[in-house]
Amino acid sequence: MTKDLNKHIKKNADVMIYVDGELFHRNEAKISVFDSGFMMGDGVWEGLRLVKNNWLFLDEHLERLSEAAKAIDLDIGLSIDELKDALDETKSANNMTDQAHARLMVTRGPKVKPFQKPSYSMDGSTIVIIMEHSDESANIEPITLATVPQIRGTPMMQDPKLNSHSKLNCILACIQAEKAGADEALMLDPLGFVNTTNSCNFFIVKNGEVWTSTGDYCMNGITRKKVIFLCEENNIPIFKKNFSLVDVYSADESFVTGTLGSIRPVNVIDGRKIEDKCNHKITKKLQSLYLQLVTNG
Repeated sequence: MTKDLNKHIKKNADVMIYVDGELFHRNEAKISVFDSGFMMGDGVWEGLRLVKNNWLFLDEHLERLSEAAKAIDLDIGLSIDELKDALDETKSANNMTDQAHARLMVTRGPKVKPFQKPSYSMDGSTIVIIMEHSDESANIEPITLATVPQIRGTPMMQDPKLNSHSKLNCILACIQAEKAGADEALMLDPLGFVNTTNSCNFFIVKNGEVWTSTGDYCMNGITRKKVIFLCEENNIPIFKKNFSLVDVYSADESFVTGTLGSIRPVNVIDGRKIEDKCNHKITKKLQSLYLQLVTNG
C-alpha cells in the first residue's frame, strides 16, 4: 500500500488545479479558511474519469451534480457548458488524455462569519477541479470488506443520493473497516439489509443471478446503473432487492462498482472467503462488457 501510494504521489506531484477560473500548481492552490465546504461540509461534488480524451458519461455526472446542488439550494454559478469548459481547461493544463480522473467540487463559497446559516455565504460558490493520473491496473485486484455499525440512513437524515462534502458517516465506516484489517466498509440500511460500501455500490452473484440493493439507501451510482443495463442487455438475471449478510456470506461471487474502480471483485467479507466456484465468471464477463462500453461508447 505504501509503495503504491508513494508512486501515486510522485506521479501527481506537479498537477495543476482549477480554482474559480484560475489554474494553480497543487502547492499553490488555496481556498479561504471561511469557505463553507471547509467549515461545514456544505457542498457537492462529482468524480469523473478520463478515457481516450473523453470524460466518461459526463452528461450524467453533471446532471447528478446539478440535481444535488438544486436539492441543497446551491447556485453553482456556472452553466453545464461552462463546467465542461472548465474540465477541459484543467485537462489541457495537465496534458492528460487517458488513465486520469478528476474531482469536481462546488461549495457554497466563503462565509462572512463562521456559522451554519447558508445566507452567510454572500460571495457566490467556490469551484475546484483536482485532476490526477490514475493507475487503473490496480483495480483488477480483489478487495476485502468488513461490515460496520454505521448505516446508510433515510432521506430524512441525509439523503444518500446526495454526493455531499459531508462524508463523516462514510469516513467513520472506513475507519472501522481499516481497524478490522479490511479495504472498505460494508454498510447496511436502516432495516439491516446489505446496502453499499463506504465509497462504492455493492453486488453479489448467487446461482447465476446478480443481486444489488433496492437503491433506496445508496448513492445512485452511474457505474451501478451501467452494470444493471449491461445485465439486462446481455440476458444476465439482475435483481434489485433486499438481502442479508446470510446471503452475502454464501454468495458465489461479489464485486463493487464505482467511477474510478469500475468493477472490482471482492474475495473476503467479514473474514469469510467468498467461494469462487466459477472463477468469477459473471464478474469477469461484466468487466469485459463494461470495458467495451467505455472504450467504444
